[in-house]
Amino acid sequence: QVQLVESGGGLVQAGDSLRLSCAASGRTFSNYDMGWFRQAPGKEREFVASINWSGGRTIYAGSVKGRFTISRDNAKNTEYLRMNSLKPEDTAIYYCAARVTNWDRGETEYDYWGQGTQVTVSS
Repeated sequence: QVQLVESGGGLVQAGDSLRLSCAASGRTFSNYDMGWFRQAPGKEREFVASINWSGGRTIYAGSVKGRFTISRDNAKNTEYLRMNSLKPEDTAIYYCAARVTNWDRGETEYDYWGQGTQVTVSS
């Protein structure tokens, strides 16, 4: 089982940037696809972005495409989410997720989850 710990959240103004990190431990990081999800108050958790085990494949939600960039460093057992041009509607708890690599499982099927990091964007 893999353990995930997010960091990097905070309070920023609209238009600012943040980089979230997710540190993984417990298993071989390069065996896992990784994802980011978010949940705003009163809303369902939603998909943000995914990256495959090698970093060679990525996919984004339409609402963040062009503003957010997912990446990973397998040598550091860490995935990242670079968020640019932040908007108030990006305010949410951001969760890191992992699954044993299988890109055919689609955007939302993940098995392991972090505790989340809060991102708040003021207008």
